[in-house]
Amino acid sequence: MKPNVDNFIGCDSDYAAAKIVLYGAPFDSTTSFRPGARFGPASMRHESFGLETYSPYQDADLTDCAVFDSGDMELCFGSSEAALADIEARAAEILADGKLPLLLGGEHLVTLGAVRAAVKKYPNLHIIHFDAHADLRDNYLGAKLSHACVIRRCHELVGDGRIHQFCIRSGEREEFAFAKEHTQMQKFTFDGLEETVAQLKADGTPVYFTIDLDCLDPAVFAGTGTPEAGGVSFVQLLAALRCVCTANVIGADVNELAPMLDASGVSTATACKVLRELLLALHK
Repeated sequence: MKPNVDNFIGCDSDYAAAKIVLYGAPFDSTTSFRPGARFGPASMRHESFGLETYSPYQDADLTDCAVFDSGDMELCFGSSEAALADIEARAAEILADGKLPLLLGGEHLVTLGAVRAAVKKYPNLHIIHFDAHADLRDNYLGAKLSHACVIRRCHELVGDGRIHQFCIRSGEREEFAFAKEHTQMQKFTFDGLEETVAQLKADGTPVYFTIDLDCLDPAVFAGTGTPEAGGVSFVQLLAALRCVCTANVIGADVNELAPMLDASGVSTATACKVLRELLLALHK
């Protein structure tokens, strides 16, 4: 008999041996449209039993990877700052132990906690950001800590020219104006990604990689709080994340799955497969 441990499939290494550490941040208190992303991490773990550990896309298997799943954190839903502080502390602990922290959200604001930890260890950090939304508002309805503002808050940490945004197709006019001055933004597609990654690799630059799953076309990923028509295909996303993972990625996250918003379960299955492919690409 063995204990019933609900980890992501194949991620059952012990902590000491692990190179990658999963940690969940089930937080969605600033969601501006449809809530539910707090249930994303647990749903991905539970539904991952429907996957194989083997990926024909990469000819690789999760059973050959050293990944520790630390489970979901218990976060304060009444305070964004308290939740971010806890996420930062967990990420900092993983980084200090020489491992790669891979965060499962939750809404996109959770990324800020992880980036706060990463930039303290890597002051020259760059961020690669896949999303439908620019997330560059200075505030949303007066709140500076919002999933609609997360990349703006990250910019305050890393500065100009260090945030590379792809697939963006939604935002206020002011956000796109801000991006022209302060970030590298590619609207709608992954055009320019290979060139960006090649330059970061050549410089040995540490990279934090954040994936908001609503970069996907809602025709294939409907289970998210703020769906946007258009978007990239699943296959395009897999190719793009494999490209990014050839760089010096020191931390990453996958966020904005709201499983109950897609009763078919397809969105959760898609998120699980994105996570599997990301884990394998990072391990390589």
